Amino acid sequence: MREAFFIEKNKEKWLRFEENFKNKKLVQPDELANDYIELTNDLAFAQTFYPSSKIKDYLNELAIYAHQAIYKDQKTSDKQFLHFFKFVVPKAVYESRKQILYSFLITLLATAIGWISAHYDEGFVRLILGDFYVEETIENIKNGNPAAIYQGGSATGSFLGITINNVRVAFMAFALGVFFSIGTGYILFVNGIMLGAFHYIFYKFHVLGIAMSAIWIHGAFEISVIIIAGGCGILVGNGFLFPQSYTRLESFKRQIKKAGTILISTIPFFIVAGFLEGYITRHYQFSLILSLLIIFTCFAIIVLYYIVYPYQLSKKFQWNP
Repeated sequence: MREAFFIEKNKEKWLRFEENFKNKKLVQPDELANDYIELTNDLAFAQTFYPSSKIKDYLNELAIYAHQAIYKDQKTSDKQFLHFFKFVVPKAVYESRKQILYSFLITLLATAIGWISAHYDEGFVRLILGDFYVEETIENIKNGNPAAIYQGGSATGSFLGITINNVRVAFMAFALGVFFSIGTGYILFVNGIMLGAFHYIFYKFHVLGIAMSAIWIHGAFEISVIIIAGGCGILVGNGFLFPQSYTRLESFKRQIKKAGTILISTIPFFIVAGFLEGYITRHYQFSLILSLLIIFTCFAIIVLYYIVYPYQLSKKFQWNP
């Protein structure tokens, strides 16, 4: 993009930003934050393509002024923490919605393949999940407690072990994105295959509904955020493969930062999922209604925070589609 066109395209926006920062008490905090993020994006673009230009210096000075205007009155880190989850994460999610959708579709396809393979090949489930796990699950089903496997061990031990493992899987899905997204696709595909084969066991013995009322108490958060982490990995890979108007290195760095922002937001959900699996899932037989309430509440939270809320903010602040 030629510098003159870049300036002509954005000058009115920059003037509006400058006016907003000067009159910050009259402007909504979220709007100020949105202005600041867009301004820093434009500054990064100018630094990359017009490093010796006056417009780069102007944007740099404006960004410094904006930062002081936004943050100098903040007394505690609580406001920054709230701002991160209220605004920064949703914006990153909205800009990465296609990659998260791809991650969901890969997982869905792999789950279907796992289910179908288990249906047509009796040995497939044992190959994927192991003989011991399958035999124990079948025995639990015969005893009228299909999800008894979640009742073993101490609640605290299960909570810690499960949380650590889930975070590890998520960070692997993210980190392996550097291999042109192929590594991330592999992690998602393997997990989807396991998910499909696992559910087929219960379907085969006609206890799928009961089992799901236990599995998805923690699975609603667990599987959802693994898919979101997979989207982060795809985002990283695409940043290198499809740099668009940026240099390949600059695009890669920008996408890692954006993906890291989203990934950090998933950690609380993994912790809650681990807590639910360690302390709540083991009591799934206590009340079917309570189990379903927890499951639907967890799914509703994911949909609202990662789909509905970012879309609403995009309309409010007119983010680029």
